[in-house]
Amino acid sequence: MGGDEKRVEVGRVVSLEELIKLLNSEDGKGKVVFTNGCFDLLHLGHVRYLKEAKNLGDILIVGVNSDESVKKLKGEGRPILPEEARAEIISSLSFVDYVVIFAEETPEKLISLLKPDIHVKGGDYKGKEIPERRIVESYGGKVVLVDLVEGYSTTSIIEKIKKRCLKK
Repeated sequence: MGGDEKRVEVGRVVSLEELIKLLNSEDGKGKVVFTNGCFDLLHLGHVRYLKEAKNLGDILIVGVNSDESVKKLKGEGRPILPEEARAEIISSLSFVDYVVIFAEETPEKLISLLKPDIHVKGGDYKGKEIPERRIVESYGGKVVLVDLVEGYSTTSIIEKIKKRCLKK
């Protein structure tokens, strides 16, 4: 690789302040899609979900729950990977534009500051209350549910690993 070649940068892990500046700049123009999650062991379900989210707009922002919020949501022993590693892994996907780590259990505060055009949730929310819906719709945004890939969840993968290890 020659010295003049540029490294292709895919998604970036950014602070909330930096993300707001980016979205307000010329570079931040286009339909903004936001989704969030723990992403505690990247699997096929995550990849397909995020790819589908990106297909809904121009800029995909992924909010990654902090270690503390994952522990509150998923219980003791979680997360498996620390927040910085989870954020970097998600940001390495070519269809993810920005990743931001957030400390709250829900992304309501983030959404109210970023005001994405579309907020994506998993199909497991069908028929359930979506806490962020009120905020998203208050500024004219839309909530879209994306089907999950059957048989893929971090919890089920962890359980499968535990069972296989116990058999030995």
